[in-house]
Amino acid sequence: MTPFAIVLVGALLASPSGSHHPSHAMAVLDTGCWVRGSRASLSSRASPLDSVVARLGGAEVKVCYGRPSARGRAIMGGLVPFGEPWRLGANEATTIHLPVAARFGDVALKPGVYSLYAIPGPSSWQIVLNESAERWGIPVDGGVRAHDVGSVTMPSERTDAPIETLTMRLEPAGADALALVVEWERTRVRVTVKAGK
Repeated sequence: MTPFAIVLVGALLASPSGSHHPSHAMAVLDTGCWVRGSRASLSSRASPLDSVVARLGGAEVKVCYGRPSARGRAIMGGLVPFGEPWRLGANEATTIHLPVAARFGDVALKPGVYSLYAIPGPSSWQIVLNESAERWGIPVDGGVRAHDVGSVTMPSERTDAPIETLTMRLEPAGADALALVVEWERTRVRVTVKAGK
């Protein structure tokens, strides 16, 4: 059986001095991305592990996710079926690390690490938050869904140009707020994450 490991994604990409890493943690949470398997196994993945970081409420919010590419496939309504749970990435469950109390859409969350999955539709997506974070992304079955803590439904937008590889980013969205933006193929979804209860 493959061992489990905690890997800091930035450490995989850092220069030998690791100069861009802070020397001490600023948050109460581990800001590393949990992965299944060894660090060496990451380089052979078709869908690379990535992360995005932004500051919220005086601390770092981090999203960890696998980045699949379209590679000529029909994505929304095809590879990613409408109306069914999708892991919102590849490989391990996509996670959001919240070192402060926050609202994800209208869902109030305590500080912690949550996994995210989506139920896409042609014109809106449901994005679900789940307490089971350190897990493989599929299946999203009854055992996983028993740990759901809330969900938000957001309209989807059409991008100006096709997005080959699943991309997530955290953008400023007002005072003490960020927008988690998810883009793939010709689809974009945004969810506001706001510090405080």
